[in-house]
Amino acid sequence: MDLLRSAVMRLGRRLKHQRVDESLSPTEMSVLGTLARCGSATPGELARKEHVQPPSMTRIVALLESKGLVRLDPHPEDRRQKVVSQTEQAEAMLEESRRKRNAWLAELAGRLDEEERAALRVAAPVLEKLANL
Repeated sequence: MDLLRSAVMRLGRRLKHQRVDESLSPTEMSVLGTLARCGSATPGELARKEHVQPPSMTRIVALLESKGLVRLDPHPEDRRQKVVSQTEQAEAMLEESRRKRNAWLAELAGRLDEEERAALRVAAPVLEKLANL
């Protein structure tokens, strides 16, 4: 497990450096990614998904809103709450970020032999499941 933990952490750090917009923190990018994967959510739901405290998420959402990357709409059932959604600007930025990171990862994987690339294809769904547990 030490080898897996260490490799995943190092690769994750290197992937984080392949950002398109350097003005966003990794946490802000993570929130945008969660919105892209899961759809609109309340700040409380985002806080749970991102494993941060609700006041921290409120600050993150406010920053993202000020940058035009999310919008806040009234909750359809509870007017005391807001629903956070990503904007088209955020979608375009995330797509460009994915493209850049995928290209970087593909370039790295191109340095592996076919057997190693096959092992990665088999491991990817397991790592995805592990990331979502």
